[in-house]
Amino acid sequence: MARARRDGTWGNRGGDDGPSGWFSLDERRRLAEAARMMRTVVPARKGVSGARRRTWRRLAAWCCAAGWGLTALQADANVYLTGVPDYRWYGGCYGTATGNLIGYWDRHGFPNFYTGPTAGGMAPLDDYGEHKGIRNLWTSKAGRDGRPADQPGHEDDYYVEFESTADDPYVTAGRAEHPPDCIGDFIGLSQKKWRNMAGECDGNIDGYAFVYWDKTGVRRVNYQPDETAGLPALDVQSGLRKWARHCGYYADTFTQLGEFNPEITGPGVGFRFEDVQAEIDAGYPLLVQLQAWNTFHRAMGDMPRANPEVHAILIYGYYVTGNQKFVRVRTSWGSGDNVLLPWTSDSWLVNPLRVRGVLGFHPRPQIVDFQRHGRQITLRWVGPDSVLYDALTGKHRRVHWYVVERALSLEPGAFEEVSAPTTDREWTGEDCCTGVAFYRIKLVPPP
Repeated sequence: MARARRDGTWGNRGGDDGPSGWFSLDERRRLAEAARMMRTVVPARKGVSGARRRTWRRLAAWCCAAGWGLTALQADANVYLTGVPDYRWYGGCYGTATGNLIGYWDRHGFPNFYTGPTAGGMAPLDDYGEHKGIRNLWTSKAGRDGRPADQPGHEDDYYVEFESTADDPYVTAGRAEHPPDCIGDFIGLSQKKWRNMAGECDGNIDGYAFVYWDKTGVRRVNYQPDETAGLPALDVQSGLRKWARHCGYYADTFTQLGEFNPEITGPGVGFRFEDVQAEIDAGYPLLVQLQAWNTFHRAMGDMPRANPEVHAILIYGYYVTGNQKFVRVRTSWGSGDNVLLPWTSDSWLVNPLRVRGVLGFHPRPQIVDFQRHGRQITLRWVGPDSVLYDALTGKHRRVHWYVVERALSLEPGAFEEVSAPTTDREWTGEDCCTGVAFYRIKLVPPP
């Protein structure tokens, strides 16, 4: 508990209340504001004890306050993506983290990722008040966000309470499960269907999902699990690709163990801070899985090898000062804009959870409309449309630029650029010929 001193500073005894040490009046005000904000960060929710909610609120408050302190330092780099949702935990950290990820892309070039009635059909930046319906993006529920009250969804079919090992409700009710229609359905969230996933655990218990990692430390791209653990064969990486297809899009995904992870056997070196910078600079936020190293299952209820404790968050920026490197994150607790975590092998947010690995999601551009008007051709497409903010210069920069390419055949090397680089997702140009022509959209570096 924090205590006051006669000189106007405050201190504490450490422990659950946060790190030990003395704080100035300015720091005291900052911490008090963080605590005030975080009283509603982790709301009361089904299956989470009051003690755990209080612990998570304290954690969120302290990491938020720590982030505010860091932003006062002289930075060598302070870059982040703008317009990133910050949803509070609901139905599981992987559900919330992927909700933040997909909500981001709904706002930045892919409007079909969320089409419900909340916030006029665009994923809002928070899930407070009338925005609570956005939770159906990752865990659909009968009677919420315009869903009919007699149409069971993800929460109705799979969720009992947080970390429950009970059979899924659709099984105990003796009914068929609903067709997949939210992120959680596609990534296996809370679905008790699989055995011996990657030789690590059985699952998934309520609030959890699973990722298959390459233990050599190399990047695993567009991985698809086999049927060894059960059907349907999926994990978070493969499920996000299938979710994109469900929404009418295509995406590439990758996973890679973090560079500090002792699981790495080589020849790969793991995901480095330079890789974080490259992804953010290219306009792509990253999912991160936190997990105690070399802990792959635990005994819970009737399951001797249930999912281990993990936490999923979203990286959307980075901060460098001297030789110290930090990432800017959405904690999956609705913690605000200034949560910075050091890129080290230390535990993040919850001890002993450390960075096990990262997951990247790259939605692809694609042509959605083609029209001919006399000798004019108009193409329209969807594609990434990220904006990067540099806090040192105070400037915003559009990251994703496109050119239109045309070919008269599909022979290698036949495509040629016919447009200047643009951030628009529409182009009108002259029809070149009377025969067959092929067009495509290509992402290019900013000019």
